[in-house]
Amino acid sequence: MSLIEVLVAVLLISFGLLGLVSLQTRSVQMSVSAEDRQRAALLASEIATEMWSRNNVNLPGEITEAWSARVETATSGGLPNGVGTVVISGVAPAQMARITVQWRPPNAATSATNSYTTDVLITP
Repeated sequence: MSLIEVLVAVLLISFGLLGLVSLQTRSVQMSVSAEDRQRAALLASEIATEMWSRNNVNLPGEITEAWSARVETATSGGLPNGVGTVVISGVAPAQMARITVQWRPPNAATSATNSYTTDVLITP
């Protein structure tokens, strides 16, 4: 085996290992993205459950403020750069609440905002 053959073999192995490292990095990014989407769904479900338990989409301000603060705080179960909003529409008794959770990964561009939206309709 000549020196050229050894160098070509090392080059091919290096490209293969570089591809594996790239694949692993992308896999970790997708895993974090899936975790954030799951957390957004969980947070929206949390406030929707509170509405259903009270049988009313109009929650006291302190409950929605505490929920919004939790969405914003990534260290306490929230999301990175998270924002949670609840918008009530319609006329009583058939009011609808649109729950929106938005977030942006820490290293993403400002325009790369993710969003999860769910609607809650409670009728008497």
